[in-house]
Amino acid sequence: MSKPIPQLTYLTNEGITVQNGAPSFEKLDAFKAEGEIRTFKYSPDGSWLAWVHPDCVKIYHAETGELASTLPLKSVIGIEFSPRGTFLSTWERYVKTPDADTNPHKNLLIWKCADGTQMTSFTEKKQSGWNVKWTDDESYFARGATNEVQIQDAKSATFNIINRVKIEGVTDFSISTGKRPIIGAFIPEKNGAPASVRLYDIVGNPTPLAQKTFFRAESAEFHWNKLGTHVLVFTRTDVDKTGQSYYGETNLYFLAIAGNYDCKVELSKPGPIHSVCWSPNSKEFIVVYGSMPSKATLFDHRASVLHDFPTAPRNFVSYNPHGRVICVAGFGSLSSEMELYDRQTLKKLCSIPALNTSSCEWCPDGRYLMSAIVYRKLKVDNCIRLWHYTGVLTHQITAKELYEVAWRPQPASLWPERSALSPAPAVSIPVATIVKPVGVYRPPGARGTATPAAFLNRDSLPAADTPRSNGSSNGYIPGMAPPSDGGGKGGNKNKKKNRKGGEEILPPPVAAPPPLPNIPNPAHIEKEKKIKNINKKLKAIEEIKQKIASGEKLELTQVKKVETEAGLRKELQDLEGQNV
Repeated sequence: MSKPIPQLTYLTNEGITVQNGAPSFEKLDAFKAEGEIRTFKYSPDGSWLAWVHPDCVKIYHAETGELASTLPLKSVIGIEFSPRGTFLSTWERYVKTPDADTNPHKNLLIWKCADGTQMTSFTEKKQSGWNVKWTDDESYFARGATNEVQIQDAKSATFNIINRVKIEGVTDFSISTGKRPIIGAFIPEKNGAPASVRLYDIVGNPTPLAQKTFFRAESAEFHWNKLGTHVLVFTRTDVDKTGQSYYGETNLYFLAIAGNYDCKVELSKPGPIHSVCWSPNSKEFIVVYGSMPSKATLFDHRASVLHDFPTAPRNFVSYNPHGRVICVAGFGSLSSEMELYDRQTLKKLCSIPALNTSSCEWCPDGRYLMSAIVYRKLKVDNCIRLWHYTGVLTHQITAKELYEVAWRPQPASLWPERSALSPAPAVSIPVATIVKPVGVYRPPGARGTATPAAFLNRDSLPAADTPRSNGSSNGYIPGMAPPSDGGGKGGNKNKKKNRKGGEEILPPPVAAPPPLPNIPNPAHIEKEKKIKNINKKLKAIEEIKQKIASGEKLELTQVKKVETEAGLRKELQDLEGQNV
């Protein structure tokens, strides 16, 4: 039996490319692509590869590159496969037609991949979360509706609705992985009632299996472990009422589908939650959280702390497919490093430079990590780099504009886990050649040219042009008026005489520097504030005394305010007598 080879696909301004991974990195000519391609997607089981043209969608066998079907669709924006690759969903923007009330635009279509048969269609106006949600075995899929989740039978030819799970106020839901599909539903706060998460069986019992309520939650993400026995609920608010974060407040909650345990995951550092990841063994998870430099903590299946990784500027965490190596990294504006740890010993294996990296993904063999700089995040230096988990750079692909890149999903069992980590392969690219020093920004038109003397640091200027501390410099400093040399050494040499009239013409006088602004004393400002506040209170007391004189009935607080008049006048007299 031949050794399996990973497969990598990427889309650039020059088109789409499919190639092998390590060790050959050979391009596969079986995949023929012509014309513009908007996006591509692998099926979760790795059996299909589909890409979108402006006038159609093509589905290929990922192993051989053979064209399986062509879907005659225009203006498709999104595509997604079902878990086992039996069906493909396509979505285009909703168009309101004149008869939209009786015959609305069906913009979400489900197709059979093998022969391109359309199975069903729906109207879905929102682009966010547009697709239906499938169970792992593709027996059912679910769609959200007002105050309910509709369960449809994918085994029948008509995709009939077989169950309606009634959930008052539900705004988002998720279906678990694993053999027992569970619905996780999120209900936000309303009219003072707390938000909640509820877990339901997909068919049968309408009573929640487990639920948890909490405040300060406007949206939620569900992170299921691989077995589907536990779920992490990542909640967010747009505004942090405590004022600790500009980006809103985040919290993490842990629930078991058995209903026997739930809790809030306690995090030891304040700040936002950046990333959450379950281990492939479903028994532990890692959370990256807190203000920078952030913390990364390993928890067990009861949300108890197992290990704290060193703090560093990072916002991403991921296990390799075997769960043996952990990647903790800082991407985007952090420009940090990718740190790889051995899960068995929790010791750091290596640090990989991640300058400007926008995403990374583990190869299915668990030995290589792909990092990429894509065009939508950065307009320059677009590239793909493949790293061995020992920190060795094995392959690099550069592109003017890199739009997407993805590994073909394949079972990790094709590459059995070794008792010891594999050694580093032969080095193909020195790491030093890809690390660019971070320097001063230069506009594109000035790159590759010498720096003008006017912009050099003063310490790097020649001695004759370096301004002296007394200000009598012979050099010209950009932005300042030319100095007058009339009273200095050699000043007479710069005088010019008019040949005709004999009149002496002196250099124009240097304008006097503007006077420094009169900055008030902070203590004086504070004193003026106190005097102003006391006068305001005394004015209110005078108004109350006039009401007393006119016989009006007063509240007790107003009477007590009048009793403070003597103390306020004494405080005002003391303040006016102070010299600040």
